[in-house]
Amino acid sequence: MNSKKSNRKFFLQPRTLLIIFLVMAVLMISSALIELQQSKKELLTLMERQAHSLLESLIIASQNSLKSSELLQKLSKDRLLNNASLVKDLFEKNLVNNDLLREISEKNKIFRINIFNNSGQKIYASHQQEHFDLPENNSPLEILQPIFSGETDTLIIGIKAARYEEGYRYAVALAAKNNSAIVLNIDASQILNFEREIGFGKLLRNVIQNEEIIYVALQDSFHILAASGNVKQLERIEQSKFLSSALMDSTFKARTVVFDSLEVFETVHPFGYRGETIGLFRIGLSLQPIEEINSRIFRRLIIITIILILSGSILFTLIFVRQRYDLLQKQYQVVETYSSNIIQNVSDAIIVFDKIKGIKIFNKTAELLFKKQEKDVLGLTVNQLLPKQDFDNFPSMQQVELNLNHQVMYLLVSRSTLFDSEGIENTILIIRDLTRQKKLEEQMQRKERLSAMGELASGVAHEIRNPLNTIGTIAQQLRKDFKPVENKEEFSQLSGLVYKEVKRINTTIEDFLKFARPQPLTPSEFELKNLIAQIKQQYQSMAKAHQIELKIYQKWNGNVIWDEKQIKQVLMNLMQNAIDAIKNDGMVTLSVNKTADNEIEIMIKDNGAGMLPEIRSKIFNLYYTTKAKGTGIGLSIVQKIVYEHGGVISVESEPEKGTSFTVKLPERIEL
Repeated sequence: MNSKKSNRKFFLQPRTLLIIFLVMAVLMISSALIELQQSKKELLTLMERQAHSLLESLIIASQNSLKSSELLQKLSKDRLLNNASLVKDLFEKNLVNNDLLREISEKNKIFRINIFNNSGQKIYASHQQEHFDLPENNSPLEILQPIFSGETDTLIIGIKAARYEEGYRYAVALAAKNNSAIVLNIDASQILNFEREIGFGKLLRNVIQNEEIIYVALQDSFHILAASGNVKQLERIEQSKFLSSALMDSTFKARTVVFDSLEVFETVHPFGYRGETIGLFRIGLSLQPIEEINSRIFRRLIIITIILILSGSILFTLIFVRQRYDLLQKQYQVVETYSSNIIQNVSDAIIVFDKIKGIKIFNKTAELLFKKQEKDVLGLTVNQLLPKQDFDNFPSMQQVELNLNHQVMYLLVSRSTLFDSEGIENTILIIRDLTRQKKLEEQMQRKERLSAMGELASGVAHEIRNPLNTIGTIAQQLRKDFKPVENKEEFSQLSGLVYKEVKRINTTIEDFLKFARPQPLTPSEFELKNLIAQIKQQYQSMAKAHQIELKIYQKWNGNVIWDEKQIKQVLMNLMQNAIDAIKNDGMVTLSVNKTADNEIEIMIKDNGAGMLPEIRSKIFNLYYTTKAKGTGIGLSIVQKIVYEHGGVISVESEPEKGTSFTVKLPERIEL
């Protein structure tokens, strides 16, 4: 258990928390940096995939562009060859003339139809020659030489520069009789415009319009076949293992290179057409988007790091403050618990109250004193608990006499005030129960008075007893031996009265001597319920005769060590007084309890006439009695017996409300 507590304390130490925070911060920052590198790799991989897709799309588009251009030229070639075949038939039948060729040209939208002999001279033409002083851009003799020499009967000349004018023509030629040549051409601007709009060059230009594409180029082993962007020079294929490997292996590859002092992401792929490798397509992509993304991630990382440090600092501060607060709170709770335990377990009753919330503290001693639970008095005003007390003008310490729970109690009340944190004035009452002490003092005073009176009575008894014995003896002797002559009966009565009174006085003296010299205690162990049963049996019939209800409440049935005979005398005396106090139709109760101080409490209570305060204060005095036939010595003897047992006897009485005698004795006295 101690090791667990020490481990817990270790983990709650500020230094430990700081180390844990720093380790976590390093782990989080390292994780973020690793994530940044991983993110960069993933972005490059994604870019590589996108570039691959772009290259494949570009290759397919380029191939389609070439096919479209070829198809257009094929259509032009087929149209021209068909018309050339028609002109050839007519020429070989000698039906051709310039007008016929013009008509065919206009009808079939052919730019020129010319027939050359094998010497390269034009013999027929669909249009008259308009240029005589311009230099030739090309020579028909050279171009048509394969036909003139008989090497071929069909010659696809294709796109060529116009002979005299600016521009380009698309031309075909068929061989005719005598190795002559029939040449048809159309204006090649449409074909060239088509190629410019949807052809390979246009495609490359459209691709380069994307800001993230730095360049696109088609390169063979010797030179750049086509390119777009600011491409003036590129690394030659044979000078690079990377480019050579890609061209030879016909695979897609990617790398990062420097182009025009700019770092770019280059992807390459071989370009083939109709089963023949034409060259290597190269696309350079800008790394700026990745750099921007990485910059944003890095900025976020810095921001997260700052936030983490700030949050950690705040958290650490809060933990530190919280820890200190918890420590202070625990210390406060310890002090509060300690103070509360002191308050709850002191021998004096403590009551704390204010004028707003009423009673706020009511300790255990106060519960025992007032016989009320704390939960029942919290929030009440103090005047509801202690009526008729002016606490606004109450001195700092005063002894008060109160009637609590039908019992007169003597309390020493100390009053003080303090202001709490909210500025509310709190009143603290410390109450000490002086009732037992007061009663002991009264009992001691009574004992002292009784002792003095007993000593006096003893002395007087000794001084009177001898003369009384003499008087009694003489009176008895005279009554026996002396015979008067006259008034014999009167003499006999008077002598008998003298003897009787002497005897009565002697009995009184004997009682005085019993009080002055009481018998020593002879304690023994006996069961208290047996003694109570004897008292009940002895007075049951007497109470019934006076229509008095006798009730016994024995709540404790243990054994005691007392002088049984003398305690029985105490109970008989008190029970007789209770019955005598009720004329008729009343009730006497005898109850036995054990107090919190481990004392045995015997209470005998009646609902008789009660006593005035001035009478109640004198009933334990020797020779004081309110009965016509009483001697005033019974309660004095009762008090003396109780005192010799180490106990206390008290009386509570109010006129017309009855009287109760309470005897408190220790459970055992020394044998």
